[in-house]
Amino acid sequence: MALTATQIAEQKKQVEELIAGPDQLGFAKALFYGRVREDLLFPYPALPPDQQHAADEAAARVRDYADRHIDHMKIDREAQIPDEVVRGLGDLGVLGMTAPPAFGGLGFNQRQYLKVMEILGGHCSSTAVFVNAHHSIGIRALLLFGTKEQQEKWLPDLVAGRKLAAFALTEEQAGSDAGNVQTKAELTPDGSAYILNGGKRYITNGGIADVLTVMARTPAADGSSKVTAFLVTPDLRGFEVLETRAEKCGIRGTATGKLKFTDMRVPKENVLGSVGKGLKVALTVLDFGRTTFGASCTGHAKACVKAMVKHSKSRVQFQQPLAEFEMVQKKIAFAAAHAFAMEAATAECAGLIDGGSDDYMVETAMLKVFATEHLWPIVNDTIQVFGGKAYFSDQPYERWMRDARINTIGEGANDVLKAFIAVVGCRAPGEYLKGLRDDVMGGRWSIGKLGAALGVGAKLVTPWAAHTPHVPASHPELFDEARHLAKMVKHFGTTLPHVFMRLKDEAAFVQAELIHERIADIAIDLFVSACVIARLDHLLGKPASNGHAAAPDPFADAAAGHYFLKCAFRRIDERFAGLEHNDDADCVAVARGMLGKW
Repeated sequence: MALTATQIAEQKKQVEELIAGPDQLGFAKALFYGRVREDLLFPYPALPPDQQHAADEAAARVRDYADRHIDHMKIDREAQIPDEVVRGLGDLGVLGMTAPPAFGGLGFNQRQYLKVMEILGGHCSSTAVFVNAHHSIGIRALLLFGTKEQQEKWLPDLVAGRKLAAFALTEEQAGSDAGNVQTKAELTPDGSAYILNGGKRYITNGGIADVLTVMARTPAADGSSKVTAFLVTPDLRGFEVLETRAEKCGIRGTATGKLKFTDMRVPKENVLGSVGKGLKVALTVLDFGRTTFGASCTGHAKACVKAMVKHSKSRVQFQQPLAEFEMVQKKIAFAAAHAFAMEAATAECAGLIDGGSDDYMVETAMLKVFATEHLWPIVNDTIQVFGGKAYFSDQPYERWMRDARINTIGEGANDVLKAFIAVVGCRAPGEYLKGLRDDVMGGRWSIGKLGAALGVGAKLVTPWAAHTPHVPASHPELFDEARHLAKMVKHFGTTLPHVFMRLKDEAAFVQAELIHERIADIAIDLFVSACVIARLDHLLGKPASNGHAAAPDPFADAAAGHYFLKCAFRRIDERFAGLEHNDDADCVAVARGMLGKW
């Protein structure tokens, strides 16, 4: 059933609340105007030598520890990360990497932290998800929004790993729809506490955590209700763990809990951030978690590349190694190219965070969708290269498939994030065009001037760029690709007004999900392509080694980056064609016909 006008207005209000803040045009949003904010991605965000050295040392320590102590096969088989592994990660500083040294942390920035998460993602997905839940979305909320008293009370133990954290948003009616939280929090008559009633499910670390960030709905002055974040501990009366370790398909080592709150009294001092601003807390924290997805998927993709290469060179069929077959080479090339791109986009999103950007919500959503959506075929191709051997549980490959499947669902389902990317990206251009239309209807503009604004028979006027934007590649090897990307960005910006015109009104656009998907896919590949060109420019511009440099990174392969651009440009062309010519009406008709049969 289609949404009513009231429902659409309410959803629009929620989106506006979520994205409220400085009215700035970030890199992703600028794409929807056909612009390139080159200052935000170029030059590529390389770490200063001292920070790079610290990150490399930490990554080496974690890699060595993982190889010697994290038995990923046993963790999956026994569905539990051993306590000694958790203690070991705490001793290494992994559980509080970005916390300030004053609280026992390493004081890492996001780029340094993600170098370590890439290692864990390539070794054991369960361990990577556990750390993500504890650090990226668990204690991160305390670091960003906690008061001095809250931080002093909980951070030292959480950073050291003596206590564990969890982030409790998901419940029966709230998951990707974060605003639909039903757990209620009522202020006590004396104003000293809140009484929480409700429950949470699918919470990583939920049944074993010592401190949980819980989202609950509090009454607002206008009679409505808003989501507020609370710091909750399991010793509070009314806190109940219904299930500590739910059995599941993949990431089996994580403790996925189900919780119930019955008249649970939470002191008002435990409100995290401001009352009624819980969604801001949740979505800000999830932005950090989504960059961790990018790093973990990068590590997993690299593990797949390495496994395919080694196996295909040793496995002989039809009197030649598998590596000689072009269809195997195609799989390896796709994986290498997209691992290169994942790493580039992860670094750029982390750079936006470290650089103090006020707006990176769309970019992190793009990263999460891109990395998780392309890891899945890479894992599938790995299994295909290994053949029947990969299907058996004495090998890690079937586990890789089970572990990778949650990625497109967790921390915002990709379908929902694609709609979010499209709607948020199109919001400002759409509002501008709506203003032009209203001016015409009010007699303040002529039809001819509106046509000029839409690029019909005339050059596009502001806020759209009149000229092709600039992608600032400095290396000659990238000039053609940079120009081609710039032309595609301009084409994207000048195409969207015509998409809006065909849909006629806002209500039609809000519900045009197949259009959203194509718009988001184009925007994602444009963003990631810009990240890849920035990384290639950085790599190609490095001075030649003097013979004393460390061994080169086999995944920092320029040919893989160039090949990614060819793949991405081809996908973008296909999505542009789909905006004009598609079978959406037939697709929807068939689905509705089937929906009516049962």
